[in-house]
Amino acid sequence: MGLLSTRRVFVVILGMGLLVMAARGVHDPDIWWHLRAGQEIVATHHVPRRDIFSYTRYGQPWIAHEWLSEVIFYLIFRAASWAGLMVAFAGVIAGTFLVLYRQCAGRPYIAGLMVALGAMATVPSWGVRPQMFSMLLAAVFLWLLDKARRSEPLQLRFLWWTPLLMLLWVNLHGGFLLGPALMAITLAGWLLETWLGLANWAEVRARALRLGAALAACLAAIPLNPNGLELYRYPFQTLQARTIVNYIVEWASPNFHSTDFKPFLGLLLLTWLVVAVSRKLLSPTQILLLLATAYGGLSAARHIPIFVLVAVPTLAAGLEELAARRHWFSPAEEISLPPAKIAINLVLVLAVCVLTVLRYREVIHSQAAGEAKNFPVAATEFLIREHPPAPIFNYYDWGGYFIAKLYPQYRVFIDGRTDLYGTLMDTFSDTARGEGKWQEGLEKYHVRTVVVPPASGLAGLLRLNATWKKDFEDKQAVVFVRNGGW
Repeated sequence: MGLLSTRRVFVVILGMGLLVMAARGVHDPDIWWHLRAGQEIVATHHVPRRDIFSYTRYGQPWIAHEWLSEVIFYLIFRAASWAGLMVAFAGVIAGTFLVLYRQCAGRPYIAGLMVALGAMATVPSWGVRPQMFSMLLAAVFLWLLDKARRSEPLQLRFLWWTPLLMLLWVNLHGGFLLGPALMAITLAGWLLETWLGLANWAEVRARALRLGAALAACLAAIPLNPNGLELYRYPFQTLQARTIVNYIVEWASPNFHSTDFKPFLGLLLLTWLVVAVSRKLLSPTQILLLLATAYGGLSAARHIPIFVLVAVPTLAAGLEELAARRHWFSPAEEISLPPAKIAINLVLVLAVCVLTVLRYREVIHSQAAGEAKNFPVAATEFLIREHPPAPIFNYYDWGGYFIAKLYPQYRVFIDGRTDLYGTLMDTFSDTARGEGKWQEGLEKYHVRTVVVPPASGLAGLLRLNATWKKDFEDKQAVVFVRNGGW
């Protein structure tokens, strides 16, 4: 098959299309404190174990479970600014789906279209975030488990990559427990196959023992991080935290009235439809993985990518069986291409490359405007210039921005580290909305300066309160300073 065959050009377009989809400005509120944490770690050669960025939790234990991601963020940013971060994480995202593509039957067309649908379903989770490392590593784990499903000794050796990957994962993101969970579900599925008589134990035994040993090695690798044994508990504490579910949108169930989640709904329904009509029976392992990850995706929007990584290969295999049975396509390979078709394919590849470059130029050039739209740029400059009295009460989404721009001159009231603040989230919510006992949060922490959106409930109340004087306001933020102490 020629270098510019239609099939190969399709794969190139798929890869470039994923890069274009992943091209987006860096506007996640958490990126700012990640960058500052990375800077501190690089400067001090020390991973903080206690909070240094806020005054409400200063000195309290803080599990910096994403420390390696933060170092990577900072080093890339220092070397190549926002453009470097955008390109690097677009590569992580595109790489995730190319790994997924390699697992799919029906390559290139059926696999490519299903991977594209899966990518669309996960778009709400994309960004320059440590979570992208979890998405990539989960895809790699599933690829290794798929290889290990074959009982040949050469395939089983791939399982020994998992403990090494776990050593990396446990220092990159708190989603590391996904790896052992996927391994445990796969092992349970293999054992269930033998119990149901669908597989011979003599055939399953070698790979089951190898997978069990690799799983144990992965679990043993978890304490190999700056927080040690604490990371055994951390994921479960996060999943059980009421404030995270109550206040963080991506921890809530997906809202199918929102356009963002329509592709996930379509993928979910299409997967079960194809499973029902295809003659390709699912193994117990596939059923367990689908059910577990579907439950996760329906419980919290941030878990949708894991369902996608499991569902897309199953969907592609089912569609390939249906297509072959109904003769929807010819599997014949292209032996040779006429010059005209080669020229057309070359033009397509070049056009996609040019469009990709233009898209990245556009996104990079719009970064500053996006920052001004999403964060209090002018108010921050006012704080630096006029230096109103601390402590400040800040809007939740701006906490990370203030950490990056104002620390150590100012420490924040709150930021995106929800696991650190716990019930303080309730205090912040009441105060920012001007509801309930809204003054208690300001009084308890002796707040002297307030920086919130002009339309917030708190801003409306402080405008009417003679104790507070408005010192700055624009469309993005308003700054109030208290007259005198508490």
